[in-house]
Amino acid sequence: MIGILMMAASTFLDETSSSLGKWSVNHKKESVYTFGFLNLFWGLIFFIVIAIYKQEFVFSMNSIGLFAIYIVLEIAQTYSSLEATVKAERSTFAFIMVGTVPLLLVVDYSLGYQISLFNIIGISVIILGLIFLFINHGLGKKGIGYVIFSTINAVATISLYKYMISNGSSVEAFCIVASSIVLTFLFIMAKWRYKENPFKFLLKKQFMVQALSRGISSVLISFAYIFAPASSIAGGRRGVAVLAGILSGKAFFNEKHILIKITSFILVVAGLILLMV
Repeated sequence: MIGILMMAASTFLDETSSSLGKWSVNHKKESVYTFGFLNLFWGLIFFIVIAIYKQEFVFSMNSIGLFAIYIVLEIAQTYSSLEATVKAERSTFAFIMVGTVPLLLVVDYSLGYQISLFNIIGISVIILGLIFLFINHGLGKKGIGYVIFSTINAVATISLYKYMISNGSSVEAFCIVASSIVLTFLFIMAKWRYKENPFKFLLKKQFMVQALSRGISSVLISFAYIFAPASSIAGGRRGVAVLAGILSGKAFFNEKHILIKITSFILVVAGLILLMV
């Protein structure tokens, strides 16, 4: 239960940050790379504080090869997710990302978790909900390529993350090392492509809520994976994200087809519940 509660709180904070960042990038207030930098900065600081408080920093060198693969995939995931967040509709992003869940379920099965008849029915209901949305023109096409890539690539990054924190590395150590590398990439890109210094944005009040929301969100979701299978956490997160995406898309970005999206949301959530039975 604690893992699910952490996931829910993390998802709503994440949607707050994403919506604010999308608005800022679209209105030329910040670049997409500065947006990503702000997303990760406070999460890194929080993990450092937690590591100091616990006096624990355990990073398994036995998985260094897998970690290198993870970093390459995570940088690709960061870039595609940022582009998807800025270019795609919030509800479209949330709906398609649900596809990560059944794929993760297959990975969990290969790691020893059982797939029941309810799980199979759940996958079918999710697919039905997405098909209903697609045929009724409820999915925006803009930025959809980035969303699809993020959906599939997330299976690999989540699975590798779950494996490494379950086999020697502490959550704090793993996230500190990984976040530092990705932050460096985003800082270099912001300076090179847009001549921006992301650190200066940390001092501006209008970006404070955006950065802190994502920072707290990243800490909550990182620890949530300790308390439940990856497919359960990802499944619950995607369901909450769909609802949050529909609400923010309608409220802040005037997205259309709200009734179609709500109907699809009900089907998707029903499928996600069956996946977690």
